[in-house]
Amino acid sequence: MALPPQQTDTARRRFLAAGACGIGSLALGELLSGDSAAAAGWNPYAVREPHHPPTAKRVIFLFMAGAPSQLDLFTPKPKLRELHGKPVPTSYVETLDDALIRGSARVFASPRKFSRHGDCGMTFSDYVPTMASCADRWTMVRSMVSSVSNHHPAQLLMNCGAPTFGLPSMGSWVTYGLGSQSQNLPAFAVMLSRNGPGDLGGQALWDSAILPAAYRGVTFRSQGEPILHLTNPRGVSDAVQRARLNTVIELNRARAKRQPDPANDSRIAAYELAFRMQMAAPELTDLTRESKRTLADYGVGGEKSDTFGRNCLMARRMVERGVRFVQLYHYTWDDHSNLNDRLLDNCRRTEQGVGALIKDLEQRGLLDETLVVWGGEFGRTPMNEVRRGVNPGREGRDHHPFGFTMLLAGGGVKRGFVYGDTDELGYHATENPTRVHDLQATILHCLGLDHLQLTYRHKGRDVRLTDVAGEVVHDILS
Repeated sequence: MALPPQQTDTARRRFLAAGACGIGSLALGELLSGDSAAAAGWNPYAVREPHHPPTAKRVIFLFMAGAPSQLDLFTPKPKLRELHGKPVPTSYVETLDDALIRGSARVFASPRKFSRHGDCGMTFSDYVPTMASCADRWTMVRSMVSSVSNHHPAQLLMNCGAPTFGLPSMGSWVTYGLGSQSQNLPAFAVMLSRNGPGDLGGQALWDSAILPAAYRGVTFRSQGEPILHLTNPRGVSDAVQRARLNTVIELNRARAKRQPDPANDSRIAAYELAFRMQMAAPELTDLTRESKRTLADYGVGGEKSDTFGRNCLMARRMVERGVRFVQLYHYTWDDHSNLNDRLLDNCRRTEQGVGALIKDLEQRGLLDETLVVWGGEFGRTPMNEVRRGVNPGREGRDHHPFGFTMLLAGGGVKRGFVYGDTDELGYHATENPTRVHDLQATILHCLGLDHLQLTYRHKGRDVRLTDVAGEVVHDILS
């Protein structure tokens, strides 16, 4: 019977230490010498120097799972209005390897009203007025391209660098590369909100995978106890908990002397952090100290606040306290039908909090050192979703990885800047195509990390977030 990975590793080390008249001990020594941190008592949360001077100290990634429609929020296409309801032009179809569009798909023009905002004149639709009021702070990338058109694989690609399970998330890579700025809170925090059942890839999107477990994202709940099992059980005081923890740590350290192991050091650091979080988390999640004006700006307690506005406010409070990477997931934006109403509902639940977050960070002097990213795993088609038939007023859009929009603000990106574009129908990225690995390389670059150097040795291969691709998009950097 195969042993679990940890038991296999322990058994292997025992064999090497005892086998072949002590020659195995030499092999074990060589095995451990490659991890000098283990012998010195490795601290997974220690702050580490970046590869180059950073423009951002932290990231807030607002992930819109399910893929919002760029054509109804950010990228008006006059040609769609001209062709609305008509079959896709034959001359255009002939250039596409797309069976769906070669069939009965018809052009679907956005019913939204678009207008220019800010001194930069950036275009937004009437569904995102608060985000539009931040126009002069955004960089809008209109030419994003993904290689995957199904939700979970595309979400894995955007978050973990590959459309398969088993690789670390971006937040894990960042905390592995830079360590933690906070003594009392995790370096990588995750918060969820949703609008009904939806397509979300689950914990794999914030997992540490092959990296040490210390770098996994910690999920904060929007209601009730912020982190499950963090509060002491009834009848257990802080003093008793501290004494119990000290005993466990002493046992782990005794084991470390006999058998140096980075996993053991991670365990000790995790116990210590968990105890400090017991003290810090209640203060973090107590919003009563926020002004009524701030709560109103974020929509906390409002009719359509849902949980996203509160999570945006929590994200600001986290980065103030040194959390390195905060990821907010809102799902689902997967509008195959009735897009007009469903998109409005999701925008009402989220866009006020997004705009409030940008303005709040700037007011507190945090935006220049905080990179905010907004977007989903891909975009939506310029055509009506043909599987739902032709239902005027209730149209939807299908998945579309060939040209979509993402927004960035703060942390070293240009202000009031539009980068790239798609063709006249909004189908293909035709100007400055930007692939997912390019975006990831750029985010790491802003944090002072070279995506080519940020690697982890696994099964004889140097693994990295951007795999074997990725180019920093210098044109969007300030």
